[in-house]
Amino acid sequence: MAAASLKEIIRVEGHEIAVTNPEKVLWPGQGITKMDFLLQLAKLAPYLLTYCRNRYLTTIRFPDGIRGKSFYQKNCPEPSPEFVRTAVLNGINYVNLDSLSALMWLGNLASIEFHPSFHYIGDPLPSEWIIDIDPSLEVEPRIMQAALLVGEVLDSLRIRSIPKTSGATGIQIFVPIRRGYTFEQLRAIGEFIGNFLSHKHPGLFTIERLKKNRKDLIYIDYLQHWPGKTLSAPYTPRAREHAPVSTPLEWNELSMNLRFQDFNLFTIEDRLRSKGDLIQQIPPQSLDSILDFIMKKKNT
Repeated sequence: MAAASLKEIIRVEGHEIAVTNPEKVLWPGQGITKMDFLLQLAKLAPYLLTYCRNRYLTTIRFPDGIRGKSFYQKNCPEPSPEFVRTAVLNGINYVNLDSLSALMWLGNLASIEFHPSFHYIGDPLPSEWIIDIDPSLEVEPRIMQAALLVGEVLDSLRIRSIPKTSGATGIQIFVPIRRGYTFEQLRAIGEFIGNFLSHKHPGLFTIERLKKNRKDLIYIDYLQHWPGKTLSAPYTPRAREHAPVSTPLEWNELSMNLRFQDFNLFTIEDRLRSKGDLIQQIPPQSLDSILDFIMKKKNT
C-alpha cells in the first residue's frame, strides 16, 4: 500500500498522466502538496495558458519544494509525452504550453513558475509591452506609489495599461499593443519614460542597471522586454511563502494597502470569478503618438 501512494494516475484531455509523490509538500508553510498544486493549477489553466500558448516557455522547477534547490528549465524535459508540443529557437527546444495536459505534466515535474517569451513562436515582433518595476529592497512600501506614477505617465500619453503583481516583490505594467511595433521601438518608449520619471522623482526611481549602484531606488527596467528574455506570466504561481500568484490589478487597488501574498493559489479563483481577466478587457493600444514625439525629439 505504501508503494502505491507514491504515484497516482490522473486523466486529462484523454491522456493519462502519472503524478509521482502526490503528497510531497511544495509549500511547507502552507502545507500545499503537489496534488493540491495540480488541482489549483488546473483552475488557473484557462487564464495562464492564454499567456503561455504559442510562446517559448522557460520554467523554474523546485523538485523538493520552494525551500529546496531550484533550476531553470529551457529545453523540454525528456522523455516527454506525445501531447507536449515544442518549438526550437537558437538551438533550444522549448515547450509550447498550449494545453491543460501539458500544464499538468509540467506541474508534476514541480515546474512552479512559468516564464514565457515576449513574442509568439516564429514571430519576431513583440506580442505585448511590459515595463518591469523592480524594487532594490526586499520590502519596499513605495512600490505601489511607484507603479501609480508610471501609470499616470502612460495615461497622460493616452496609453491604457494594467498593473500586475510579479508575485515576488515587484510590479509589472502590462500594455496590450497593436501588431507591428518592434522591440527597439518599445525599448525607446521605455527609456523615455524611465528617464522622465527618474529625473522627476530622483529619490524614488532609477534606470541604473547595476543593483549595487541603485541604493534604495526603484528600478524601471525597460531593458528586460527583449527577445530571449522573459518575465513571470500573468497567473503564474511563484515559489514564495504564501503561494502567491502573479495577478493583474485594477489601478485603484494600488491605493488599498494591498499585500502581494493576498493574491495566492487559494484566493485567485474567487477573484477571477468576480473580475475576470483584467488584461483582456483592454483593447490593443496605439503607440504611434509617443513614437512620433520621440523621433522628432531625436531629430532636433
